[in-house]
Amino acid sequence: MAHTFQVVDLFAGCGGITDGFHRTGRYRTVGAVEIDLAAATTYAENFGSGIVHHGDIASWEISDAARKADVVVGGPPCQGFSNLGSKKLDDPRNQLWREYVRVLTEIRPRVFVIENVDRFLRSDEFRTLTQETERGGMLEDYALKFDIVNAANFGSAQMRRRAIAIGTIKDIEAIGIPEGKVPRDSWQTVFDRIGSLPSYVPESDQFLPSRTVSHHGAHVPGAFSGLALHITREYRDTSRERFKWIPEGGNRFNLPDHLKSPCWVKHTSGSGDVMGRLRWERPSVTIRTEFFKPEKGRYLHPTEHRAITHLEAARLQGFSDEFKWCGSKVQIARQIGNAVPVELSQALAEHLASSLDKRLRPLSPSS
Repeated sequence: MAHTFQVVDLFAGCGGITDGFHRTGRYRTVGAVEIDLAAATTYAENFGSGIVHHGDIASWEISDAARKADVVVGGPPCQGFSNLGSKKLDDPRNQLWREYVRVLTEIRPRVFVIENVDRFLRSDEFRTLTQETERGGMLEDYALKFDIVNAANFGSAQMRRRAIAIGTIKDIEAIGIPEGKVPRDSWQTVFDRIGSLPSYVPESDQFLPSRTVSHHGAHVPGAFSGLALHITREYRDTSRERFKWIPEGGNRFNLPDHLKSPCWVKHTSGSGDVMGRLRWERPSVTIRTEFFKPEKGRYLHPTEHRAITHLEAARLQGFSDEFKWCGSKVQIARQIGNAVPVELSQALAEHLASSLDKRLRPLSPSS
């Protein structure tokens, strides 16, 4: 029988990492931390109210079960880590990183995983992290491997580049970064994920149902799933006219001058994603927290004159229609955009489980 590993999810958000790990059937979450109330409520609705601590990581009292975790995952913010080694206790930016490392040193998991933006590997924060794994550092018992991966290579319908760092306790062979096994010509596409949904969403469908759930001593809008999230927003007449001029794969450069904002008229180069329209036959761009604003990126539906809906964005992030979301429209959008693509999380979880199986297999009598 395959071993079940215990995992702790720090800075858990809505639970994109946890969702992927649970899909493997190889992990049981024994602790999670999330400071945002709406995200923590979403997490509780999907994975159990007794698992997630709503609050600052510094106020989390590590349970006996969490102290036995094999794996700790999380993506703390970059800011502030560069001063961790100097122990400047009065620098508030250090707090999240300091607490993250504190949890690692108290739990001493076999493996820890950090997921972050791709530029993290070029940051002062990351350089200091590597220093902490050297002799005399707070993480000196861990060997660190790191690289940048593209979620599309792991089955996601999204071109999302992420930095992955894996720390392995030095008692066992270091675990490397997994290689994506999905070739470019087999990438999942926008059509694969959202093509089955009703394309037309009337502007009258702008609002979430009126209901609430209670977790952590508070009432939060929710829980919402499936077509309840297939909602749009009201657009100005100018915006509607702009959308009509932009073909599939097009962007603001396709607009006639009278429909361009003054700054667009003056700048004929730059980002091609602004007011961009997705293509059916390609993966989407990175889904960010304001995907419902076409001026923020390539978030126009491939054929409809609107931005993608919350449900479409969630599908592009790999969430199932049964996943339960809590919060306002803006809060849920933030949760979706901040999540780790579930397929990437699942592939990472499978890689860790397989690697740990090999490293922890008891030696045979002849060995």
